[in-house]
Amino acid sequence: MNSIIEYLTGLDVLTDQMIATDLLISAKSGIRNYAMAITETGHPEIKAILARHLDEALDMHEMLSTYMTEKGWYNAWEPKEQMNLNLQNINTAINLPTL
Repeated sequence: MNSIIEYLTGLDVLTDQMIATDLLISAKSGIRNYAMAITETGHPEIKAILARHLDEALDMHEMLSTYMTEKGWYNAWEPKEQMNLNLQNINTAINLPTL
């Protein structure tokens, strides 16, 4: 995105938040998929490989959620705060100027 447009729309800060949120969503999806794949395979070596990948995905989720919590972008333990943050993000998106 053009840096002038980012600044004018207030998305210069939100860009990092959006990237982190996308990564967190991807990590959650990967965790779910690895867990499902582990239950679907019967081969011990494949299970071990998938379990290692699951551990890595869990580590990535931990790092991302900690980072986002420290930045104030993610409030997993405070649902009301997270809902308010989500509403603010929705309102920001709705009020973006059309180019």
